[in-house]
Amino acid sequence: MNIIWLGHASFRIEIENAVLLIDPWLDGNPSFPADNRADAIAGATHVLLTHGHGDHTANAAAILKETGAVLVGIPEICALLGGEDAIGFNKGGTVDLNGAEVTMVNAVHSSSIETGDGPRYAGHEAGFMIAGEGHTIYVSGDTDIMADMDWMGDLHKPDIGILCAGGHYTMDMARAAYAAKRYFNFSTVIPCHYKTFPALAQDAQVLIDGLPGVDVKTPEVMEIISI
Repeated sequence: MNIIWLGHASFRIEIENAVLLIDPWLDGNPSFPADNRADAIAGATHVLLTHGHGDHTANAAAILKETGAVLVGIPEICALLGGEDAIGFNKGGTVDLNGAEVTMVNAVHSSSIETGDGPRYAGHEAGFMIAGEGHTIYVSGDTDIMADMDWMGDLHKPDIGILCAGGHYTMDMARAAYAAKRYFNFSTVIPCHYKTFPALAQDAQVLIDGLPGVDVKTPEVMEIISI
């Protein structure tokens, strides 16, 4: 399995026979070098969207068209962006994506897509549990701490956490560390949704310090984490 951070909250996950792009915001993302775009999306089989905000969905339609990948997400986003082949499902549902089992789980945030007439409802915000190759990855999406993390950790038992942790719009590094310690038993944690804008955390030291014994990885953009 390879996990590749594309900056902000965007990831490329190569798992089983799938290449999953999670919230792939590349064009206009100040963390992402434009000359890496082709490599970032090459061979993508699916695009997973956690919610509708532009820093998660702005490039989705173009990437779907370029790659032939299938959009996966909550039905409202799929109806807006995904076309006939989109896989729309909802919280509690599980879909098989080329051998990777993806379950949609709860998040607490907001979700809309900007249009010429203002924000448009884009369904509920969500996270994903992605199981394959003997591991389960929890992709938190944009969220704060929530009590649902208790049963999510107990039922799915993810060993890898991709956690939003930049603060201001989501939980911050300290809150992400608290959630990870209280509700999960991660061996690996990868923070995201940080370093992109001045309002967000610029480093992950608080998270690292808050999770002794956990391998907190802070990769550079396009660096491959092989697990």
